[in-house]
Amino acid sequence: MVFTHIFISTPIAAFGRRARARRIGSVRGAARARRHDKPIGPHSQAMYQVAFLPPQFGTVVPWLMLHRQELNILVHLETGDDLADHTTHSLWLGEKLELNVEVLRPRTANAKFACHHSQRWIALCRANTTC
Repeated sequence: MVFTHIFISTPIAAFGRRARARRIGSVRGAARARRHDKPIGPHSQAMYQVAFLPPQFGTVVPWLMLHRQELNILVHLETGDDLADHTTHSLWLGEKLELNVEVLRPRTANAKFACHHSQRWIALCRANTTC
């Protein structure tokens, strides 16, 4: 899967940014979109998280480049290495925002669950259902 995190800074023009992010989240090719109204995981701002399959990268990312306006967007693959996925293997459109990378550091106890959850998530998205 490829993930995009479309960040919504508040409070200036929050409504307009949310509407634009929602429109971006509905871009053709998106397998799933989900809104987070407050910071979650390594992300310091509210956002829309949009997932799509790697073959759609060439369609979705150029569309994001042309339509993001002032929104900051993080794009990354899901390889199983969350730290590298969000840092060295990532692409930023707009301003590169600070991430709390400490929450991404591998934890042996969570590794098996994360792998299982990731595989389940991919399978459900391919089936176009909700996980």
